[in-house]
Amino acid sequence: FISTVCNFMSHEKCLKNVKIPCSCIAPSLVRVPVAHCFGTPGHYKRKFCTVCRKSLESPAFRCEVCELHVHTDCVLFACSDCRQCHQDGHQDHDTYHHHWREGNLSSSARCEVCKKTCGSSEVLSGMRCEWCGILAHAACYVIVTPECTFGRLRNMILPPSCVQLFSRNFSKLHCFRISENLQTESDEDDDVDGSTQGSAKDVQISTDSSKQTLKIFDGNDAVKRNQFRLISVPRIAKNEEVVEAALRAYYINDDQQEYELQTFTQQALLSDDVINRNDAAQDTNLGSVFRESVPEAWIIRAKPKEEEVIRIYPAWLKVGMAYVSLRVNKDSTTQTVIKEVLPLLGRQMECLQNFKLVEVLMGSKQVQRMVLDKQELILNRLKDIRKTSIRQMNQTRFYIVENSKSIVQVHLFVGGLPPQLSSEEYTNILKDELAIKTNVVSVSHVYQAQGAVVLEISCFSEAERIYMLVKDTTINDKPLNAVVIPEVMASKIPRNCCPLLVFVNPKSGGLKGRDLLYSFRKLLNPHQVFELTNGGPLPGFHTFSKVPSFRVLVCGGDGTVGWVLGALEEIRHKLVCSEPSVAILPLGTGNDLGRVLHWGAGYSGEDPYSILVSVDEADDVLMDRWTILLDAEEPAEGTENGVAEPEPPKIVQMNNYCGLGIDAELSLDFHHAREEEPGKFNSRFHNKGVYMKVGLQKISHTRNLHKDIKLQVDQHEVELPSIEGLIFINIPSWGSGADLWGSESDNRFEKPRIDDGLLEVVGVTGVMHMGQVQGGFRSGIRIAQGSYFRVTLLKPIPVQVDGEPWIQAPGQIIISAAGPKVHMLKKSKQKQKK
Repeated sequence: FISTVCNFMSHEKCLKNVKIPCSCIAPSLVRVPVAHCFGTPGHYKRKFCTVCRKSLESPAFRCEVCELHVHTDCVLFACSDCRQCHQDGHQDHDTYHHHWREGNLSSSARCEVCKKTCGSSEVLSGMRCEWCGILAHAACYVIVTPECTFGRLRNMILPPSCVQLFSRNFSKLHCFRISENLQTESDEDDDVDGSTQGSAKDVQISTDSSKQTLKIFDGNDAVKRNQFRLISVPRIAKNEEVVEAALRAYYINDDQQEYELQTFTQQALLSDDVINRNDAAQDTNLGSVFRESVPEAWIIRAKPKEEEVIRIYPAWLKVGMAYVSLRVNKDSTTQTVIKEVLPLLGRQMECLQNFKLVEVLMGSKQVQRMVLDKQELILNRLKDIRKTSIRQMNQTRFYIVENSKSIVQVHLFVGGLPPQLSSEEYTNILKDELAIKTNVVSVSHVYQAQGAVVLEISCFSEAERIYMLVKDTTINDKPLNAVVIPEVMASKIPRNCCPLLVFVNPKSGGLKGRDLLYSFRKLLNPHQVFELTNGGPLPGFHTFSKVPSFRVLVCGGDGTVGWVLGALEEIRHKLVCSEPSVAILPLGTGNDLGRVLHWGAGYSGEDPYSILVSVDEADDVLMDRWTILLDAEEPAEGTENGVAEPEPPKIVQMNNYCGLGIDAELSLDFHHAREEEPGKFNSRFHNKGVYMKVGLQKISHTRNLHKDIKLQVDQHEVELPSIEGLIFINIPSWGSGADLWGSESDNRFEKPRIDDGLLEVVGVTGVMHMGQVQGGFRSGIRIAQGSYFRVTLLKPIPVQVDGEPWIQAPGQIIISAAGPKVHMLKKSKQKQKK
């Protein structure tokens, strides 16, 4: 058997065990309506549409928060059943049930109940909880305990009950800080057009002369937007047959006798004047609906009713019932409905004025709420909704809500401002540039060193206006950026919970960062996953500033890790958890720090779930960080009015190593090549090839670096041998895993460790020597070991710190320990616990 509405297939003997609801009744089963977060359409192999259950051969949407996949022309019929990741003032609760999603499981998936295979790559089958990941058959999941404990990752997940976000006027992309310019990854290179009309994938234009293909509109809104569905019916079909086919096309399961067809000519369509087919002179109820003069476009309408039964849902969940049914007639108003509903919910002693009736449209992309006027006639309201769209009527609910003085607080992070200003000065800048209304907008937090503030806004429309205006605003030629951030209620976080704060650089690792962003949002709460190209690390650290204990996962190259560690050092004093441990998922080219901490040479597509389990089981270790003071004594180039002024001292932080000479020169050439053609540098293999090419170009190059610099270690002068490069190393990995210091024992020096408070100083004689070191044939020339270094540059020399190169003018370079050691996470060698 196959469903004529949603294409569900079943054996005859299995029909009695079918538990999957049809797409036409799915909206009525939604417990808490939450809109989906769709990116741009893409091609997805071996995935199936949740609405029509067909393979996604054409462009399709996927939700960035849950596992929903849907065709572009089915998206309007997807119900708003996404994961509830935060409290928004509507139906907030602390107990979470499993959030089941059907299908799109691997063929090796096994049921938690019967232990048999429940996944398939051929059809939509099997159920998966999108919080804890438990798998089950459609017939087995109903006997699973309803309460969800978040599974193996429970200690890492930020519980939704602890997160608050008022997001009425913001799209889901804005709420979860998902960059709109990052295109959804597709499995093919075809161009994608997301503005499909109708359902051409379902119904091809019929070549059979006995059949005709019709355009069906479901209301005035569809006519104005020219959004129709196609149906194919016999030319001799009765009116009832066409109505039934039209209802199936719109996933409506109502009695066909309650609907009728209206038709219009092309001229009528343009003038938006719809003609009722019942006005025609001839009676066509008993004959075919098709005449030669009848157009191919029709509107399906609901017949007017004298009375009907509606469902009223309580906005509070702890009443013991999902909804109450109520019969309304032409005299029923909002006020009378409230009066009749309250006794049914056990609230008969309450005052009517303390309640309101809210109409909720559960659209797949947005959940819209509207408070009904006390005197509004309910039947008239239902008639208006159906006239607009019978599909929308199927997705509309009425909630009885208790009046409360809810305090709106939207938190907006604004970065890119001039640094080192006071709260009053930032307020004045925002008044001038954004015309903020100080009666509803206040500066709650100031980050002076970073030039950023957090605004607390008590008006939805003002928050939306500021957010959109910031995108087009620049101050001192520097663009501003705005991020909607949630409020984490630290007092509600369970004691044994240590949530993971995830930072991902989507541009790292051959664009693998985009896939990881998608995966981590699915496995965790998306509010704990931050995209570094959207405001940097500061919004994430501010969001977690009140969390008593948390860990950090940085997905990116060594430069990205240094960026996050630097931001952590600057904001540490404002965090309740001032020393969070940091894990690394290496996405860069060298990934030396990731190698030392056993996270591998680079990410190559490992299961993101296994990565999170490894982070949970990782060991805490300490690592030294170093401050480098660059004090140029000669004036900078391009001075104004001929007055030469030296560059101001610059301070940078070092985690891995600092190189002077040939090492930095190769990094600088690579950096310039990447700036000229950034699109080509999207794979680790290509990047290493470019490094090799620039190295070969310098192989015959000689430079007497030891004559151009002077080195002082712990207040003692050190005589340098004949070298081309001088490298200060903090970790036992350099240049993509090479051991520059070497493993031979030496009585002059201590055995290096990443937490010994010492740096090792090594020299290289040229490109050939560097190649031999990276090949494991030689080690560098050991020069010194110490905790305080002064390097005097006698001429301009290339310098690089953790892969960031530049030309340093003559002057002093001072390297010293940077405050407290940083807590890092080292991957455990033990087998993962299930």
